[in-house]
Amino acid sequence: MSPTILSISGLTKTYASGLHAVKNVSLDIRKGEIFALLGPNGAGKTTLISIICGIVTPSAGTVLAAGHDIIRDYREARAKIGLVPQELHTDMYETPRRTAAFSRGLFGLPPDPAHVERVLRDLSLWDKRDARIRTLSGGMKRRVMIAKALAHEPEILFLDEPTAGVDVELRRDMWSLVRRLRDGGCTIILTTHYIEEAEEMADRIGVINKGELVLVEEKVKLMKKLGKKQLTLHLQTPMSAIPPELAPWSLTLGAGGEDLEYSFDAGAQSSGVHALLERLGELGIGFRDLNTQQSSLEDIFVGLVSADDAVPAHGARP
Repeated sequence: MSPTILSISGLTKTYASGLHAVKNVSLDIRKGEIFALLGPNGAGKTTLISIICGIVTPSAGTVLAAGHDIIRDYREARAKIGLVPQELHTDMYETPRRTAAFSRGLFGLPPDPAHVERVLRDLSLWDKRDARIRTLSGGMKRRVMIAKALAHEPEILFLDEPTAGVDVELRRDMWSLVRRLRDGGCTIILTTHYIEEAEEMADRIGVINKGELVLVEEKVKLMKKLGKKQLTLHLQTPMSAIPPELAPWSLTLGAGGEDLEYSFDAGAQSSGVHALLERLGELGIGFRDLNTQQSSLEDIFVGLVSADDAVPAHGARP
């Protein structure tokens, strides 16, 4: 297992108004992983990132970035972190090349035109290196923000809603870019509203709701552990009601009585499907076709954040 590069312990933020924006969050991020932080609006995602990046002061808890405390060793910790905020904050009359070079200088690093060129080429910005940022497309402007964040060679990169407001094609380009950054040794933490973004890219997923980390899990394990499968039987003869003999399977009728639907735990040792099919045969209930469908990460996410009894994640640290 890769070593921990970002260690968050007991992190809490309470504002003067009494709002508990972040509640006792503990989490370790591994070097070289893509970690997706999911949560509804107001869940605490941006506050959590803002604390780690030194923009907001925590009420309690500690954060170590590559071993440096973000409060006691602010400069050293901040130098390890790159932040791409959701909003496009940059001088629109500047150029991508000068913007990246200036950002590097802000961290006290000597000029390195070769590194700036490498970053701009990786982001497909080299051809636009001397164009004014205001003349670029929305997707290109977002790439400039990433170049700005990468100029000082951070080990940890935060992407806050990196594809908000961009079209599907550009979103896929961004996914490819994020993977290349990770392959280059960067650890990526992204927040997103797009479930398919996390499903496509993340190695691990954390779900935050009302300031609490309610779950942290490997993506594949999460899908397997919490995912449901649905078996749909397309009946030869429509039903108006489910026979009482089928009560043990908690079936539902769909498509006006033409489909019989059965949901089961994808990770369970016994799904009950075989016994159900046998029972249907005994009852003389025929079907033309059947298919199964795995629940998506979106189904899992919605179920987690809508559960009234959601509790903080156990074992958030790996």
